[in-house]
Amino acid sequence: MCLILLAWRAHPRFPVVLAANRDEFFARPAAPAAWWQTPPMLAGRDLLAGGSWLGVDRSGRFAALTNYRDPSAVRSDATSRGALVAGALASVRPVREQLAELQAQARIYNGFNLLFSDGQELAVYESVPDQGRVLGPGVYGLSNHLLDTPWPKVLAAKTALRAALVHLPDWQSLLALLRDESQAQDETLPGTGLSLEWERLLSSAFIRAPGYGTRCSTILLIDAEGRAEFHEWTWDERAGLAGRVDEEFQCTPPQPPTRLIRGAGSYRPGESSGR
Repeated sequence: MCLILLAWRAHPRFPVVLAANRDEFFARPAAPAAWWQTPPMLAGRDLLAGGSWLGVDRSGRFAALTNYRDPSAVRSDATSRGALVAGALASVRPVREQLAELQAQARIYNGFNLLFSDGQELAVYESVPDQGRVLGPGVYGLSNHLLDTPWPKVLAAKTALRAALVHLPDWQSLLALLRDESQAQDETLPGTGLSLEWERLLSSAFIRAPGYGTRCSTILLIDAEGRAEFHEWTWDERAGLAGRVDEEFQCTPPQPPTRLIRGAGSYRPGESSGR
């Protein structure tokens, strides 16, 4: 992903409002969102390395990934960052424990940022400064730097997201902000090691560049009753619609672990087996 907008517990009806664009080279093969068997999540799939950029499961847990843009620090032998989304949703640990795990393994990847939730809490881990934290209610924006870095595209998209919240459950305003091709003025562009021409091209929420651009847009809504609504649009090199996925499902919070009570002949949640 190259742009993730998230309203976390900032709307009275929808505690989760996520809108995201995945930007990638068109030559890199990918499959649209579908239900995976392992881990059991709804996510697109990178067909080159097998990972994903955004996923959600039936308990309401979700994870979304962006790369940290620094061409000088890219290592060819690094593990694919797409494994991080599946790893977050395969874990049964709360986000606070996952943050410690991410810190221990982050060095095997090129720079990344991971926004993820266990359904109860939201966290972000940023590998370049090697820091992770639990986030409170609010509106967040993440591109290819740190969370809420005031890049023009992040600032504009966060403003548009706040305005779009008023129109929910109509998500058309969310899709419109993801399709915004407005480029920033040169004097406001970040310096990430790319040419000025590429900084301009990458400064819009929706990107069109030679051989590269916004490949898909995703909207995820989860309401206060746990009903989830997932929409994904796949775009071709001319920014035309190439495919669409729409899913709705009821989120069921994970059950606490069940342990055997020795001699009782039954299972009781949360009790010790005496070992």
